[in-house]
Amino acid sequence: MKTESMMAAKGAYDIEAACITEMKEYFDEEQFAKAVELLAKAERIGTTGCGHSGIICQHLAHLLCCIERPARFISPAEAVHGATGFLQKGDVMVFASRGGKTKELLPILDICKAKGVSVISVTENMKSPLALAADAVLKQHVNRETDKYNAQGTTSTTALCMIFHALQAALIEETGYQAEQFALIHPGGAVGERLNHKAL
Repeated sequence: MKTESMMAAKGAYDIEAACITEMKEYFDEEQFAKAVELLAKAERIGTTGCGHSGIICQHLAHLLCCIERPARFISPAEAVHGATGFLQKGDVMVFASRGGKTKELLPILDICKAKGVSVISVTENMKSPLALAADAVLKQHVNRETDKYNAQGTTSTTALCMIFHALQAALIEETGYQAEQFALIHPGGAVGERLNHKAL
């Protein structure tokens, strides 16, 4: 293995660790509280994004289901072919787009507004269409990607994950979700074994 390769690998840890630390400087308590309130009250939650953002939005949908907030990832392609019918007035759609103007997402934004679906946007561009039209907007800060070309979706996905994990932690507190509830819906794997052993 090249020396440069090892240095790049170790440097990735430093870049992403710095990003998470810096993100606290951009944490807006008012906007975050709005987002948590919307998610806590919604009967249904959709998540959407393209590319790496979309993959992390799939992760968020699963996290929400794990605390019994009914959610599903709606792909941008399917969203404009009927899938937004999942969402009804008073529900929430979470958009993730680092630039905040991903063209595939803008028609979905229009649909949500027409249906009375609340919008939470996560973006680095606070002047973008997704940010300006959101009911709550959470800033995604990225120092740089981990590759030498600053081009691959690496640190940016970690930053998005961190925001979603913070939402999950807050929602557990806000809704009073209990480990016993999770034990019921998660009997599988080592986590399920640990939770259900305690429940007994």
